[in-house]
Amino acid sequence: MKDRIRLLYTGRSKRATQFRYALLVFDAVTILFFIGTAPLPITPVLLLVDGVLGVLIFADLCARLWITENRLRFLRQIYVIADIVVLASLLAAPLMGQTLGLFRVVRALRLLHSYHVLRDLRRDNRFFRLHEDAIIAAVNLFVFVFLMTAVVFFLRGGDSSELSSYIDALYFTVAALTTTGFGDIVLSTTTGKILSVLIMIFGVALFVRLARAIFVPAKIRHKCAGCGLSRHDPDAIHCKHCGRELKIETEGAEQ
Repeated sequence: MKDRIRLLYTGRSKRATQFRYALLVFDAVTILFFIGTAPLPITPVLLLVDGVLGVLIFADLCARLWITENRLRFLRQIYVIADIVVLASLLAAPLMGQTLGLFRVVRALRLLHSYHVLRDLRRDNRFFRLHEDAIIAAVNLFVFVFLMTAVVFFLRGGDSSELSSYIDALYFTVAALTTTGFGDIVLSTTTGKILSVLIMIFGVALFVRLARAIFVPAKIRHKCAGCGLSRHDPDAIHCKHCGRELKIETEGAEQ
């Protein structure tokens, strides 16, 4: 049984690939659900759906922990920590209300942050291969915005008359990230000011990375046998670092 589960998570068969794509779809759906329901009050129906998703997330986490060789290293991975935080927030939401429930959105950290999923997408999806850097940069920016929104609302949502809802927190986060600074919502405490600075610094960096990935010509992933350089121009025949001849596989001419 353990070997079968391991093959589903790490194997190269068609069945394993389909299983990982199903997990990717599940991740995307749960993330959209958590983000979409974040502004809503806690209700019995929402708690029931949260409970079902929590059981599925817990089962997936236990399966991955069971098959891993180095469990301590596994528990330090960012998307594993994200799942643990999500499970904790799901358990705390009935007792602590909407505020801690907002941290369900940290599950977005898991999206695409899996070597095996990336490998499958690179192999099976030409669009992903051509635009991998832009897609990953967009996902990272998306995750950052909603994670910071949850933090902003958690720290100031209950104390500021200007910031009284999740939408207000999202509005402030985007305004701070883009350095627009309308001034209608302000975090006046020391903690709030430090948080605003962090949002501006890291948010602008992620936004610039996304813009660079979109507008700068994409590089091809191909490890040079001489120096190990892994990114090259699409039409490169020699490595720019060491000059070694490259044999980059191409898609070929379409018929």
